[in-house]
Amino acid sequence: MTHLKNIIAGLAAFSLATLLRSTALAARPPAPTTRVSNIVLVHGAFADASSWARVIPILQAHGYHVVAIQNPLTSLKEDVAAIQRAIALQNGPVLLVAHSWGGVPATQAGADPKVVGLVYVSAYAPDVGQSANDASAPFGWTEGQKQIHLDSAQFASMSFEGVSKDIAPCLSASDQRLFFAVQGQSFGPMFDEKISVAAWETKPSWVLISAEDRMLPPDMERAESRRLRAIASLTLPTCHMSIIAQAERVAAFIEAASKHIP
Repeated sequence: MTHLKNIIAGLAAFSLATLLRSTALAARPPAPTTRVSNIVLVHGAFADASSWARVIPILQAHGYHVVAIQNPLTSLKEDVAAIQRAIALQNGPVLLVAHSWGGVPATQAGADPKVVGLVYVSAYAPDVGQSANDASAPFGWTEGQKQIHLDSAQFASMSFEGVSKDIAPCLSASDQRLFFAVQGQSFGPMFDEKISVAAWETKPSWVLISAEDRMLPPDMERAESRRLRAIASLTLPTCHMSIIAQAERVAAFIEAASKHIP
C-alpha cells in the first residue's frame, strides 16, 4: 500500500513539473528574428563601384551597413585581396554580393569565416579549378563577349556600341554614357585564372538571373542556380546591368537573403 502511495505521489509530482515546464514554454516570447546587417558589394569587369549606386541607398535606408569595393581588375589574386580587406573591416557576419565577373573573386574570397552567405547577381559562380571563361564556355560565347577588345598590354575594354547594345541595352542613353565613361580597365588574362576554393560549396547562396543578358549566358546563370543548390533564385526580364535597371528588385532580393541565412 505504501509503495502504491509513493507511485501516485511521484506521478503527481511529475505531472505538476511537466505542466509548469509547458506553461513556461508557452509564456516564453518567440526568439527575435535576426538578419545579416553587413553587406559587401563586388562589381564586375568594365565597371567600378558606382555600378551599385542605385542599390546602395535602398539598402542603407533599410538600416544596412553597405560597402561597395573598388576591384583593381588586374588579376584574380588582387581582386580577392581587395574583397578580403573589405570583409576584415566589417564588425560581424557578412553577406557577400557579386555582379558579373565579381562572382569569380567573391567565390574565392567568400571562404572567409565572416562570410555567411553569397548572392550572385547576373554573375559567374565557377567551380574549383574553373575560370570565368571555363564557366561560360559550355554555353557559347555571347554577343557581348565577342565585343571585348584587348590592347597591346592585354587590358580589355568595350566600345560604346558594346556597352549600349550588349552590356546595358536596358539603360537610358545617359546611363549608358555614364557607364562607358567610368569603364574600368580589366586585365584580359584574369578571365582565364582558376579559383582554388568555391565558397558556395559550404555556404548558402542566392542567384539572380537576367533573362535578357547579352554579356553572360542566361543559361549559365540558370544552371548555376541548380548547381549551387540556391536557397532561392529570381529571374528578371532585364539586361546584364540588372543592378541599375532593376535596383529596387535587386535590393529586395539581397534583403531577403540577409534575413534567411540558415
